[in-house]
Amino acid sequence: MLGIAACVVVVSVVVVYAYKRIMPPPPKAPPVITSPRIKLKDGRHLAYSERGVLRENATYKVILVHGYDSSKDIYLPLSQEVMKKLGLYIVTFDRAGYGESDPNPNRNVKSEAFDIQELGDQLQLGPKFYVIGMSIGTYPVWPCLKYIPHRLAGVSLIVPVINYWWPCFPPKLVNREFEKQLIRDQWKLWIAHYAPGFMLHWWMTPKWFPKCSISDRHPMLLNKRDMKTMHQMSQVPMSNQHKIRQQGEYESLYRDMVVHFENWEFDPMEIQDEGCYVYLWQGHEDKFVLFELQRFLARQLPWIRYHEVLNGGHFIIHET
Repeated sequence: MLGIAACVVVVSVVVVYAYKRIMPPPPKAPPVITSPRIKLKDGRHLAYSERGVLRENATYKVILVHGYDSSKDIYLPLSQEVMKKLGLYIVTFDRAGYGESDPNPNRNVKSEAFDIQELGDQLQLGPKFYVIGMSIGTYPVWPCLKYIPHRLAGVSLIVPVINYWWPCFPPKLVNREFEKQLIRDQWKLWIAHYAPGFMLHWWMTPKWFPKCSISDRHPMLLNKRDMKTMHQMSQVPMSNQHKIRQQGEYESLYRDMVVHFENWEFDPMEIQDEGCYVYLWQGHEDKFVLFELQRFLARQLPWIRYHEVLNGGHFIIHET
């Protein structure tokens, strides 16, 4: 009996230890809120930052959606003089779980689109506004085109990260492009798509597994223009860099991956042309996001105005 009892204790300890290792910690509340925030209908808060001319005087009112491991304080090489000349107003915001915005345990692509709509409403941007998304921050933009096209004056998708499980892609093409990813990234994407979210947390956390290349800023994924741009960005320190992941990497980075690479409730190829201008900008030498799948999307959706930047990389939006 003592032997059985000892085995039960050992197994229980192992199970508890494994559970603690696998399950992500609860989100950490921001210690201090220094940014303006709006309160959404579900009680969450979104932190935001405004640039350019006063919104009431603006010719163009733009909501800019940041990408992976970034925030509302994203680097943009736009001077106040240029924005004034263009009549440009830009509002950026911390997406759910990033920076000073509350996490959303029910986050999905649809909820991200309606966060954008509520932000536009509460800031009184008018019946229509422009939306720009970059990198993985474009997954909230596709559902804007699907669910709130009547609110969009125009859209830009800058180097949009592809979800390899969109049903629109021919299997042969998507498999070929998927296999061009580094092995560590293939594993990351596979787990983000097929496994529960906490499994991605487990995979990304232990030191004996290699992190994804984008988190490590792997030099293989940077072309010459990207490296030059990164150097320029490093000369302009971002004072709130430490706030990006302050609620925990699971609520910001890992949930981002899961939402983007899970099965969506709609196929982007089903989106209809609602008359607003839609631009897709892709770097021909982008090593994070390969151009072949973008070209396929542009051919299937001719109302998207596709621009491929010669020698361009993943950081074209940050170039001066």
